[in-house]
Amino acid sequence: MPSEHETVGAYALGILDDAEATAFEAHLAGCDWCARQLDELAGMEPMLAALADLPGSGGTPAIGESLAARPSPRLVEKLVDEVAEQRARKRRRGFYMIAAAAALVIAGPLAAVAAGGGSDGGEQVAAPPAQSAFRTMSDRKSATDASTHVSATVAMTGKDWGTQAVLELKNVKGPLKCSLVLVAKNGQRVTMSSWTVPDRGYGLPDAASEDAKKPLYIGGAAAFRPDEIDHFEVVTFEGRKLVEVDA
Repeated sequence: MPSEHETVGAYALGILDDAEATAFEAHLAGCDWCARQLDELAGMEPMLAALADLPGSGGTPAIGESLAARPSPRLVEKLVDEVAEQRARKRRRGFYMIAAAAALVIAGPLAAVAAGGGSDGGEQVAAPPAQSAFRTMSDRKSATDASTHVSATVAMTGKDWGTQAVLELKNVKGPLKCSLVLVAKNGQRVTMSSWTVPDRGYGLPDAASEDAKKPLYIGGAAAFRPDEIDHFEVVTFEGRKLVEVDA
């Protein structure tokens, strides 16, 4: 005869007889563990009934069916344990996702402080990822457009999957929405990245704010190898070319 703890699943399915149900309810009144288990099983009756191959979702035999067709409390408890473990795994995954998101929320402001120096005006501790990658890439090509006066340097490195690139953009005024476009030797055009230029602009040496004096560094990638690239273009969303850089 199973203990009261082992009958919580059978009680949730409604497959206990009147005497068993009454005995379990008396036990439930003073058992926090069973109360928590029963709460976990709320709304799971149809699923457990299907898993146990019960005749109907509520666990009540249809007319003419034998009570022997009901699963044993031991089988029910095994099914309950499996479902409870699945729910626990989902809760743990949810906790890890929340923790990761919290880490990003915390790390974001810290990374910004590190990149721009502390509030006391100390020197930079770390650069943003795109700027750091730019510094490690030795293959660089630069150009300045005679009409727009926008300057760009594209640093790139070959990968097994294609090309990784970082754009350094200077002397561009906003507001604009722009894209870095790769033009392959076969004529294909691929947008590697896109961004918004704020009103203050980027890389303006005579700007009033320090932020506007800093260049923009933005990364991109494409499936073409470096030797398959003809040139790069920085273009606005309206199709105006700001600068072209030969590969």
